[in-house]
Amino acid sequence: MDTLVTTDWLAEHLDDPDLVVLDCTVRLVFGEEGGYNIESGREEFEAGHIPSAGFADLTDELSDTESPHRFAVPAPEDFCAAMGALGVGDASCVVLYDGWRSVWAARVWWMLRWVGFDRAALLDGGLELWKEEVRPLASGPSTSEPATLTPALRPGLIADMDEVRRAIGDDSVALVDTLPAEHYRGEMKMYQRAGHIPGASNLDALELLDESGRYRPLEELEAMHAGDREGRVITYCGGGIAASSNAFVMARLGFTDLAVYTASLQEWTADPDNPMVVEAS
Repeated sequence: MDTLVTTDWLAEHLDDPDLVVLDCTVRLVFGEEGGYNIESGREEFEAGHIPSAGFADLTDELSDTESPHRFAVPAPEDFCAAMGALGVGDASCVVLYDGWRSVWAARVWWMLRWVGFDRAALLDGGLELWKEEVRPLASGPSTSEPATLTPALRPGLIADMDEVRRAIGDDSVALVDTLPAEHYRGEMKMYQRAGHIPGASNLDALELLDESGRYRPLEELEAMHAGDREGRVITYCGGGIAASSNAFVMARLGFTDLAVYTASLQEWTADPDNPMVVEAS
């Protein structure tokens, strides 16, 4: 199984005994006067999901809910226990999808890599494409046969604030801001301060996908990614979600020393000692 599978592939393999399919959708509910709330996608999941899929809740079981930051990474043992409750075991194959541009699924994919699990893929086009192709849907809650997922931690796949501070001015480390260009330049503010971390380049995570919601062909993605394939790269965004999609693509392109700053700007901008750059208009 490749790390990116098509809807045709999934339809053909839904009955495989070792396959676990997980819906990772998170809802963004936008207000009339701007801003948005983040909600679990469980209600949408129960209204309609890919047959046999379970629901991986990034707002609850797959996050450290006691952290002040959204989507904080839980302890590896807690993450593996939550995945095990969803039926993911050491010998499973896992296909992850969501209802919006694959960013939520990419975050779960990255955390699985972090705990040493490599038998996971994203569904290219996600639930939107599955529905567009009028493929079957199931409804209601799901149940899973519990399994055991054993952590074999790769701590270097997640960067913390101290590492990002050290990376500023270090030519051996590339920082990649994955938010929209307007935010990177400081023309809009989504977190406590506008702009970007000094030295970071910008590649909007949504630019990695085409209009259908599928990832662009590898040759197009290759042209978008310069840099040393063996050098240290740290991606970031607001809460480590979009940044995981960039890390997913870079892993497919052969970058070997990747990390996601999972706390990202929600943590970074809250500390006035952390510098931010706003580009002059």
